[in-house]
Amino acid sequence: MKRYLYIYITALAFITGCRTDETINPIEETETGTLVAQTELAGMYVLCEGNMGSNKCTLDYLEFSTGLYQRNIYATVNPDVVMELGDVGNDIQIYGSQLWMVINCSNKVEVCRASNAKRIGQVEVPNCRYVVFNGGYAYVSSYVGPVTMGEQVPRGSIYKIDTLTLQTAATVTVGYQPEEMAIINGKLYVANSGGYCAPDYDNTVSVIDLETFTEEYKIKVDINLHHCRSDRYGNLWVTSRGDYYNNYPKLFCLKKDSSGQIEVIDTLKVPVTDLCIVGDSLYYLGTGYNNFTQQNDREMGIINIRTHSVVSSTLSTAPEIDAIEMPYGIIVNPVDRDFYLMDAKNYVSSGQLLHFKADGTFDFKVNTGDIPAHAVFLEKK
Repeated sequence: MKRYLYIYITALAFITGCRTDETINPIEETETGTLVAQTELAGMYVLCEGNMGSNKCTLDYLEFSTGLYQRNIYATVNPDVVMELGDVGNDIQIYGSQLWMVINCSNKVEVCRASNAKRIGQVEVPNCRYVVFNGGYAYVSSYVGPVTMGEQVPRGSIYKIDTLTLQTAATVTVGYQPEEMAIINGKLYVANSGGYCAPDYDNTVSVIDLETFTEEYKIKVDINLHHCRSDRYGNLWVTSRGDYYNNYPKLFCLKKDSSGQIEVIDTLKVPVTDLCIVGDSLYYLGTGYNNFTQQNDREMGIINIRTHSVVSSTLSTAPEIDAIEMPYGIIVNPVDRDFYLMDAKNYVSSGQLLHFKADGTFDFKVNTGDIPAHAVFLEKK
């Protein structure tokens, strides 16, 4: 109760006070020394979560043509926005000319111009998690209820938002604490975690028909589901975080059966915190508690999505890879296959972004905001 009272008083002070230029954290620029000469990509946005309750979510930008890394650009570009981005950045995506950022504990989705991060507006979505797009609409997963544990937590929902008007067009109820989503052939697949219901986690993927926007059925997979991605063959890749003790994290491949319904066809015992699919390669990183050794296993590798086999148990042999304190995010350049790893460090201070060439050669690293976790490439227009 004291914590919420403190947040309320702090917010009130910001609203009633006069915000001057001196209160805005200026953009911090770092020369990486690396120029990325490409015709397709202009740069990359990095969304830094910020520790929960700290209201320190920030947006960084790496400009490929100059090699300039800019920290905390949102506050400078949008000086009139009170409390800046807010509390806990959970997802970032680009749809057309728009940049969408899901700010979890601030219960909102920020919509900006993709070209310069200038704010267009926001959509209120309670305890929002992830966003995907289809046919002029954004689909945002929501826990619905506040951040709390217990038996009375509500089931989650998916919000259907018009990307032109930024108005919510409809909602549909799914499982408990829905996380990431993927769209295949007019169906929205939602990974339900049940994270607030521990130890009675949810274990299903909801299947939503986008035309009627109704839940058709659920697929049982495993407890505490998180990521949900599609590949170019129409398969789903879904991750389970396990129970952080006895049930180890896993990666599942789901495919349509003869009747057209999705079913689990393979299970890989690899811990996945984040992943990125490019071509036939699934790049992943993660940690998982091993009850047998009573230690956290840490893995970073590549899986062939056709054979479902680990083709590489490491992303790089460079010493910088072993120096990563807390691997938290990964994104792979779809053109040249060079990749970026995000290190959350101790979660309460500046993290790092590390760049590696396609062959795993280390290139550079820069300091970021707190808990760099999500990134998206900006195409040239």
